[in-house]
Amino acid sequence: MPDRTFRRETASAWLVDKPAGPTSHDIVATVRRQLRRRGLKVGHAGTLDPFATGLLVILVGRATRLADLISGQSKTYRATIQLGMRSVTGDPEGPISPGGPVPGLPAIDAALEGLRGTIDQQVPIYSAVHVDGERLYAKARRGEEVETPSRTIVVHELTLVAHDADLGTLDIDVRCSKGTYVRQLAIDLGETLGCGGYCAALRRTAVGDFSVTDAVPLESVSTDGGISLADLVAHLPQLAVDHAAGHEIGHGRAIPGEASGEVALTVEGVLIALAHGDGRGTVHPRVVLVAPDTVSVAP
Repeated sequence: MPDRTFRRETASAWLVDKPAGPTSHDIVATVRRQLRRRGLKVGHAGTLDPFATGLLVILVGRATRLADLISGQSKTYRATIQLGMRSVTGDPEGPISPGGPVPGLPAIDAALEGLRGTIDQQVPIYSAVHVDGERLYAKARRGEEVETPSRTIVVHELTLVAHDADLGTLDIDVRCSKGTYVRQLAIDLGETLGCGGYCAALRRTAVGDFSVTDAVPLESVSTDGGISLADLVAHLPQLAVDHAAGHEIGHGRAIPGEASGEVALTVEGVLIALAHGDGRGTVHPRVVLVAPDTVSVAP
């Protein structure tokens, strides 16, 4: 019988705690430089604004193919909202101007209730969303008036953690769907109250089940170690396959298998692909994480 061997390719994932100041792209560029591997892909799963801090999932090598899956999970934030003031950008970068008198806690609680659940959210004018082939923030900086698109988002949880009536600030915890702009929640809250508001501080504390408390220093990111790719997709049903099936998957070919919906395919505990089971005995690869020759057949 032939001896089939499975080799791991360069693929790793890391949880890092982004500081305020650099963009998410800056963090990726720093990792790329410190790895010193020309041509090696590095990416992240879920952008954080420069003023924001907190959890950024860094993906290295073929792990970058999981970016959409990871960024599609819910996000959890701790935000400080400044009421009674307005910011053009919705954050501390401003410009910032005075708003109106801040109402009492009963009105704030009622306004927060309106931000929970499934809502249509207007995309901030200062965002990287493309409209007519150009990013919105570029149009905004030129002073153009643009009708921004809206998105349907879900605010799963929104909890008032602290309220300082003297300063007009709120601390809230938010767990929300992909695509939610927390600074737009702050703007919407302020406009509902009639006093104005912006997001004064923002920290992402979790992406799905991953917590910022498990983050490592940026300089620790390497091509080995970190979170296993199997752990990255632990929320998906797992389907273990043998080396022969893994070889077929490596070539992008469907295999027999009893599965329905999205599954994670593994060989000896190593994630090799995301696939879709049709419920009729066939599993089709959707995102292949191994090169065609990774699972090899030798005489």
